[in-house]
Amino acid sequence: MLLLIPGPVTTRPEVRAAAALDYAPWDQDFRPIYAAVRMGVAAVAGNVLGSHAVLPLQGAGHFGMEAALRTLVPPDGRILIPLTGSYAERMARLAREIGRSVVTLAIPLDVPLAPEPVAGALARDPAITHVGLVYSETSTGVVHDPVAIGAVVRTAGRRIIVDAVSAFGALPLDLGRHPEIDAAVFTANKCLEGLPGLSITVARLDALTNAALGRAGSWSFDLRDIYEAGERDGWGSFRFTPPAQIVAALRVALELHAAEGGAPARLARYRANAATLYDGMRAIGLTPCLGRDAQGPIVVNVLAPDDGRWSLQGFVDSLKTRGYLISNFYNTSRPSFRVGCIGALTPNDMRGFVAAADAALRALDIRKRAPAD
Repeated sequence: MLLLIPGPVTTRPEVRAAAALDYAPWDQDFRPIYAAVRMGVAAVAGNVLGSHAVLPLQGAGHFGMEAALRTLVPPDGRILIPLTGSYAERMARLAREIGRSVVTLAIPLDVPLAPEPVAGALARDPAITHVGLVYSETSTGVVHDPVAIGAVVRTAGRRIIVDAVSAFGALPLDLGRHPEIDAAVFTANKCLEGLPGLSITVARLDALTNAALGRAGSWSFDLRDIYEAGERDGWGSFRFTPPAQIVAALRVALELHAAEGGAPARLARYRANAATLYDGMRAIGLTPCLGRDAQGPIVVNVLAPDDGRWSLQGFVDSLKTRGYLISNFYNTSRPSFRVGCIGALTPNDMRGFVAAADAALRALDIRKRAPAD
């Protein structure tokens, strides 16, 4: 079964094999495994050891984002969050529920965020200390540019926290060249093609050391405490029991990432996947949600057919019998199904999916494939 969802992704056999072993995370033999992960992540982020810390946290990407918000946005701070889609909405909820002041910015959801609205919002509200940006918004498929947005944030003397969950490892992100980015948050199980269960934040050392211990209001979610523990105990050790198999699998995934040619090569493959899928959907009479210019390489949303026989779950189930799994829920204003283009997949896999989708629609007797007006 191939997972065509935007995470967890289809992984290589070598990655899965690394997770099939038992590990003792406090044993001296495990320390080099985690240390290699830290070095590999820092290399992908722009060889930033010395200016940044690689901070692991057990759990999903939201865990890392909550930790970054708690630690880096002061209690009296104010964060501007452009509402790029579902994941920006979640970031805003996380910030509110930990007691931070949130300003939202409504924007069109079908095109990349322009810098000008962000610059205007910062000029209008000098109390804003941070901007929260979703780099790759998988609810829509649109990629937003942290470099362009970061430039206006830097000019305004503010800071930015990047949700890079569906970006890191493929989309460009050289943190050493962008001092306005306090932190980027991501997971093992997206573009790095590892397994789920580990979130990672790469944070600037100056941002961490300016965040007092305890500011987070949570021992578990305190990035400063994670940093202090690493400095004290060595960077081969976690504070609390880690998902050891996931860490070991990520080490292998990072080795494969480097062998492929790093982020540029991975992005090229994902772009080829997305283009093959986009053209294939059109060829069988379906309509992608986004125009080609706005379509990112991570996930493609396709508008649901306007046919009374259509059932998203029925379509998903029919695809599963053909060896493909996609998301079984809607998260766009117009009903659409989304197909991930990331993971250990190639354009040939996408062509196979297009044929399977065509067969599934025929099996469901979907006669009208165009979307509702």
